Parts: sequence; structure tokens; C-alpha cells
Amino acid sequence: MAPPARRPPAGRGRVLGARPWVAALFLLPALVLLGALVVYPIGYSVVRSLFDADGSRFVGAHNYGAVFSDPGTLTAIRNNAIWVVVAPSVTTALGLIFAVLTERVRWGTAFKLVVFMPMAISMLASGIIFRLVYEQDPARGVANAVITGVHDTFAEASAYPGARPRPGADLAPSDGGGYTTRTAARPGSPALLPLVGIAPGKLPSGVADARPPAAGDGVRGTVWLDFTPGGGGAPGVIDHGEKGLKGVTVQAVRDGRVVATAKTGADGTFTLPDSAAGARLRLPAANFATAYDGVDWLGPALVTPSIIGAYVWMWAGFAMVLIAAGLAGVPRELLEAARVDGAGEWQVFRRITVPLLAPVLVVVAVTLMINVLKIFDLVYIIAPGATQNDAMVLALKLYLTSFGGGDDQGVGSAIAVLLLLLVLPVMVFNIHRIRRETRR
Repeated sequence: MAPPARRPPAGRGRVLGARPWVAALFLLPALVLLGALVVYPIGYSVVRSLFDADGSRFVGAHNYGAVFSDPGTLTAIRNNAIWVVVAPSVTTALGLIFAVLTERVRWGTAFKLVVFMPMAISMLASGIIFRLVYEQDPARGVANAVITGVHDTFAEASAYPGARPRPGADLAPSDGGGYTTRTAARPGSPALLPLVGIAPGKLPSGVADARPPAAGDGVRGTVWLDFTPGGGGAPGVIDHGEKGLKGVTVQAVRDGRVVATAKTGADGTFTLPDSAAGARLRLPAANFATAYDGVDWLGPALVTPSIIGAYVWMWAGFAMVLIAAGLAGVPRELLEAARVDGAGEWQVFRRITVPLLAPVLVVVAVTLMINVLKIFDLVYIIAPGATQNDAMVLALKLYLTSFGGGDDQGVGSAIAVLLLLLVLPVMVFNIHRIRRETRR
């Protein structure tokens, strides 16, 4: 005969029976907030997307047709796809590299602090910072200041960018951006080559007053700035106070071949050997090349990659911290066993570290994908007005359509629903992943 079942202690059944109601009571405030801040706005946006701009007339799916027929929205969808693929991948990869490398240096904690510090800066502040970093003018933009500094170290800039011949002078444009005389040079006949288009204050140091070439052998001439301070003077004539242009390269060209070369002195004079007689004089384009002013970071071609770079700068620290936390839980004996078996560091990293960190890497990547689908601040602040359409993303398009001048909340709501539909698959994948991890 089976022993009688033990009865639960007094009151225990009542507590167990009431537990679902107690849980519902405690969840009620959260559910109310969730409904008010999430469910209701989603439902309202779906309904609003079926009405016209001012919400007075039902238009059905017309707004969705307008969304997919608008080139600006299609550009935004394309850019969102670029963001979802590039930004999380690069950020996660950098976070992984930083997390692994900082384990091997004594100052790893300080490095992590520096890399994570941008997370303390708001998107607004980061956008302003990188708008200045990407300025085209090297005197203001840090990126172009570095690039032009490196460029000018290896490629000498011209002294007279943008200079051109005085109208009516003997010089005419030639191939490649230089200037060539129309008549051939003759010994004993001074070759006067007047130039304009140079601000007197921009002349290099050491220039002297221009003067006619001295008499002598060979072909002689003067290159000078044909501009008299204070006005006056005759065109094509070396007047008092006009400056010579030193360091200008002068070539004697015959039958397309350079037969002699000279450089002007401080007073602009130059002398070519007798072999230059009968040749035409050419001022090569290298004398007048405009200064290299760096990369057009915020131009149509690079504006989206540039903004993604700013995003990576902000979020690489977030990825590094999460991955470093996962890396701390990797069994060290597995790594040491692999090294003892003869595996190199790259093999240990690729075949052991990365597979063991795969769950953490997925968490980081999925979190960043959800984040970049809603990107707005950086694009709105960094992209200048001229290229904002080239950098357009869905969240910014939604804002501009609804509140930023478009005043069409019907189409704006349709864009919001589209953005929700794009986020949902990532969120569903994340929920399934969390449940799968919980069951383990």
C-alpha cells in the first residue's frame, strides 16, 4: 500500500495559486508604459500611414507607393543597407582586435579607457567634432591637415598657384596647363613674360623688384608680376615696384623637345644657353599647380563612408568592452594546450578564440545592426546640405518628410512603418537567440 501523499505546508498552496496574479500586478505598470510608449505609437503610425498629408482623407496604400517611387527614399534604403553591412562588421572586428591585443600589454586598461571614452560623448557632440575633422580647408580640418602635410613632404607645392599670363602677352596656353610663347626666342632680344593672378601678399619671401635682363650671351628674359601696387603702370612693361617671380622654371622647346631649362632669380630674370635660340619658351604647369587641399571627405562619393568612420570611432569601445568580458571567460587551458601542440598565434586566434567568442560576437553585431538601422544624429549633423541627399538614411528621411519641411506625416508614417519592418527581423533573430541561450 502506497504511503499517503504529503500535504504542503499551510498557506503554501495559496501563495502558489496566487502567484500569476501577483506577477501580473507587478508587471502592470511596465505593461502600461509599454503600451503607451511603444504599442500605441506603432498602431497610430500604421493607421496614420493610410491617410493623406494632413490626415483628413483616407488614401490607402498610396503613401507606400509614394515611398518606393521617391528616389530620395530609395537612396536612403541603399545607404541603410550599406550601414547595416559595413558599420557593425567593422566595429565588431575592431572591438575583437582591441580586446585581444589589450590582453597582451601592461597598459591595456588605459588603452581600453581611451577607446571606450567616445561612448561618453553624445551623438550630437560627436557629429560636431567630425564635421570639423572633415572640413575641406586644411587650416580647419584635421584629416586634410594631416593628408596635405604628408603630401607636401613628398611633393613640392608650386609657388604661384593659379597664376596666368597678362592678357595681350606673348604667352598662350599649352598642353598640360602650362604656357608657351607664340614667337621664338632670339639672343639679344629680351623675353618679357608678365604674369597676373597672384596676390602681392602671397609672394614667397626673398623676391626682389623686377628688372629687365642684363645684356649678354644666350637667351635672356624676365618673369614678373605685372601689377603695380597702388595702381598705374603700363601692361607688359616692367614698372617701378613690380616684383620678380623667383624660382619659376623656364624651358626652351623645339619640335616638342626641351632643349634647355633655367630658373628665375629673385628679380625674375633668367638666362638660357645659345642652344635655346629659335626655340619657344614654355612655363610648365608645375609652376602654377594649385595647392593640394586634401580629400573631399563630405563630397557625394565619400560622405557615407566618412560618417560610418565617425560611428565606428564612437562604438568600437562598446564592442571592445563586451568582447573583452567574453574573452575573460575563455578557458586558458585550451589556448595553452593549442600552443603546446604547435599552433601559432594566428591559428589559436582563428580556430579557438573566435569560435569560443562567437556568441558574444553575434550579440555585439546584432545590437549594432539594430542601432544603425535607426541612425539619424550623425548623418543630420555631419553631412552638409549639398550632399545630405547622398548620405540620406531612412530615419533622417522620416524626419525631413514629416517635420523638416516636407509637412507630409502620411508619407512620413509610411517610412516609419517601413523602418519598423526592417528592424523586426533582426529583433526576432535576437529574441530567438536569447531563448536558445537560456535553454542551454
